[in-house]
Amino acid sequence: MSNGLYASCDVAAAKEVVCAHEASHPQLVIASTILASTLAFIDGSVVNVGLPAIGASFQADVSDLQWIVNAYLLPLSALLLLGGAAGDRYGRKRLLITGVALFAVASLACALAPNLPSLFIGRFTQGVSAAMLMPNSLAILGQSFSGEAKGRAIGIWAAVGAAAGAVGPVFGGWLIDVGSWRLIFLINLPLAAAAIALTYLFVDADQNSDSDALDWIGGLLATAGLGVTTWALTQGSAHGWSMFVAAVLCAGILLLIVFVLFEHRCGDKAMMPLALFGSSSFVGLTLLTFLLYGALGGLFVVVPYVLITAGGYSATAAGAALLPLPLVIALASPIAGAFSAKSGPRMPLTLGPMIVALGFLLMLRMGQGENYWRDVFPAMVVIALGMALAVAPLTTAVLMSVDPSHVGAASGLNSAVARNGGLVATALIGSVLVITGPALLSAVAGAAIAGALACVAASLSAFLLITAS
Repeated sequence: MSNGLYASCDVAAAKEVVCAHEASHPQLVIASTILASTLAFIDGSVVNVGLPAIGASFQADVSDLQWIVNAYLLPLSALLLLGGAAGDRYGRKRLLITGVALFAVASLACALAPNLPSLFIGRFTQGVSAAMLMPNSLAILGQSFSGEAKGRAIGIWAAVGAAAGAVGPVFGGWLIDVGSWRLIFLINLPLAAAAIALTYLFVDADQNSDSDALDWIGGLLATAGLGVTTWALTQGSAHGWSMFVAAVLCAGILLLIVFVLFEHRCGDKAMMPLALFGSSSFVGLTLLTFLLYGALGGLFVVVPYVLITAGGYSATAAGAALLPLPLVIALASPIAGAFSAKSGPRMPLTLGPMIVALGFLLMLRMGQGENYWRDVFPAMVVIALGMALAVAPLTTAVLMSVDPSHVGAASGLNSAVARNGGLVATALIGSVLVITGPALLSAVAGAAIAGALACVAASLSAFLLITAS
C-alpha cells in the first residue's frame, strides 16, 4: 500500500502540536522530518511491487505474500498511537532517532534475510520502528514552527511525501529489474543515516512535559487482537475456512473486545479514548477512513501483482502503472480543498468515495492490462480524482469533529485506522492472489466490485453521520 497517500491523515498530528519555540535551523529540521517520514512512506508501496520477485525467491505461497505486507502494517497500525505518546513521555527527538536507527537495522535484516521467517521478523521490526518515527517526526515539525511558517512547513512535507509515493514504486521496480528485490530494502540505509545526522545536529533538545504512564497494556492487547484476527483472515482467504481458523478469528475478535473494555477503563489516559466516539461525525469519519483506505490497500497489492504475473509487466512498468494516483491527487487536491472550504466537508467526503467506487468499476475492464492506456489508466485517474476530493477535507473534518482536548488523539487514531483498513484488506485478498490462469481475471473483477461496495459504504458513512456544516 502506498503510504504516501496517508499524508493527509497524518498532517493533523503536526497541526495540533503547540510550537515550543521557533527552530534555529528551520530548513534542516524540515529535511530531517521529511527523510524520516519518507522511510515509512515508500516502504509499503515499494514492497508491493516486489512481491512477485520475493515470492519467487523464497517459493512463497499466497499467505506468505500477504504476511510480507501485513507483518509491517500490523505493528504500525496497533502501535502508532503509543509511539506518539511515547514521544511526549520520553522525548520526540530521542524517539525519532531511535525509530529511524531501528528501521535501518530492520531494513538491513530484510535485505539479508535467508528465509521467510527472517524476512517476517525484519518487516515486523520495520513496522514497530515506523510507529515510533512517524508520529514523532510530525510532532517535531509541529513544535518547531508556528503560524504561517507551520503551514508552509507542513505543505513542503506533504508535497515531498506525495513525490516519494510517486517515485518510490517506479524506482523500486527498476532496482528489482536490474538487480534484486533485496536492493529495495538497502536504499533505506542512506536515507536513515541522513535523517539521524540531521535530527541529532539540528533538531532542538526535547522539552518534555508529559509525565503520564504509557498505555502499554492497551498497545499489547491491540497488537495481539489485530495479529490473531489478521492471521485468521489471511489463512481463511488463502487456504479456505476451517473450524480451527474460525475459532482463531473468534479469539482475535474477543481480544479486540477486551482491548476496547480496557480502554474504556483507562478513560482519557487510554491510547484510544472512547470519548472520541461520542461524536457521530467522528464515527462517520472513522468508518469512511477504514473503508476507503481499505479499498485502496487492496488496490495497491492486487494491481501490481496482476500486471506482473498475468500481464507480463516488468516491476518498473508495474510501479509506473500506479503513477496517476499520487500525481493526480497532488494536482487536484488544491482545487478540491477550495471546494471543501465553500461547501463544508460533508459534501466532498460523500462525493469523493462515490467517484472512487466508479474507478473501481472501471477496473472490470483491466483484464491483463494488455493496453495500459485503455485498460488501466482510466481507472487509476478516476480513483485518483475521487481520492483528491476526499482527502483534502479529511484532516479538517477530523479536527472539527471532536472537542479541542481530544484533537491529538483523534488525528492519531484516524491515521491508525487508515493503516488498519489496509491491514484487513491485505488479509482478505488471498482468495484473489491464490488463483492463476484465466480465472484470475474473474477474481480480480470480484475484488474490484468489493472495493466499489466498500467505497459506497464509505460515502454513506459520510452522508449519514457527518454533521452538515
